[in-house]
Amino acid sequence: MAEFTMELNDEQKEVRDWLHGFAADVIRPAAAEWDEREETPWPVIQEAAKVGIYSLDFYAQQYFDPTGLGIPMAMEELFWGDAGIALSIVGTGLAAVGVLANGTEEQIGTWIPQMYGDANDVKVAAFCSSEPDAGSDVASMRTRAVYDEAKDEWVINGTKTWATNGGIANVHVVVAVVDPELGSKGHASFIVPAGTPGLAQGQKFKKHGIRASHTAEVVLDGVRVPGSCLLGGKEKLDERLARARERAKTGGERVKNAAMATFEASRPAVGAMAVGTARAAYEVALDYAMTREQFGRPIIDNQGVAFQLADMRTQIDAARLLVWRASWMAISGKPFTAAEGSMSKLFASETAKKVTAQAIQILGGNGYTREYPVERMHRDAAIYTIFEGTSEIQRLVIARTLSGMSIR
Repeated sequence: MAEFTMELNDEQKEVRDWLHGFAADVIRPAAAEWDEREETPWPVIQEAAKVGIYSLDFYAQQYFDPTGLGIPMAMEELFWGDAGIALSIVGTGLAAVGVLANGTEEQIGTWIPQMYGDANDVKVAAFCSSEPDAGSDVASMRTRAVYDEAKDEWVINGTKTWATNGGIANVHVVVAVVDPELGSKGHASFIVPAGTPGLAQGQKFKKHGIRASHTAEVVLDGVRVPGSCLLGGKEKLDERLARARERAKTGGERVKNAAMATFEASRPAVGAMAVGTARAAYEVALDYAMTREQFGRPIIDNQGVAFQLADMRTQIDAARLLVWRASWMAISGKPFTAAEGSMSKLFASETAKKVTAQAIQILGGNGYTREYPVERMHRDAAIYTIFEGTSEIQRLVIARTLSGMSIR
């Protein structure tokens, strides 16, 4: 187990500088165009694949960094470039985490490479959990998966929504109800490959921010997948459901469901994304304040501006430290006894919203125009307090963890 440190080693610094260069030279110059087009930036993803950023090997190296800082460092630099394009590059990672968290070694080896493709033919993947009537309330999920024992197939019916890469993915990881009586404990995750009969893209959403990232509904109408597409396998599922039923009778400890296992693993990473966006806006505001003159002097000479920048930087650094702590705890196998993962996502998300709004204020009228990137950063930042658990849900998780009470 690595000791917690706030100092990156030489190898990590080299990776960070490499990612920063890609974000500065490739992502940021393309940001405004793809935000306006509201389309998946396939050429940028392909460039990321060519240099090795969009690949299973790269994410595996960062994921298994013994300090836990590989993923948050990577997320911060890429999202510093642009949140929409970066999410298109890393969005596949959520589906990959879903397979890593719940799948067998054979499933991991089979499906994760198909999520990425290669530099000449890039692919993407989608994690499908939210539904029109079941976002934060995962117990209300209606998508059903029924086992056809005679054919060793699962039949899936339902509609998923807010799916990053939904409908355009080569691999969809779909969370479905297999035992309605168990509520959220009766869920399982399934692999649904592209082209499977009954799988279709529904509505594609036109969004306030992260507009270069494809977000859509996924419709599953009588979709049939072989038994091997159940993540973890039938035997493991049956054992987990049996334990859940027994504990439901005795009022025993909670059993994690498939979606929650994925979200718990990814929340600090989302916090790091928010830190990257906040840092980008802060840097624009700082540079503007030092060069923009009013009444014969730079506006940073005014305490009203200077103190805002001081607060912005302090909040960004505090958010990063919470993210790094949670990431180190996760890789070290330390339990989140105070919901440290949710803490990191909550604080970083709220910081991104606040800092990007302050950046617009510092730039004044210029900040409100698309001539400067802070208005886009502010639109992008709004999503961090919503996806993968709203800020309200994070507070609920933290409060329940601290108190042990079933707070509603």
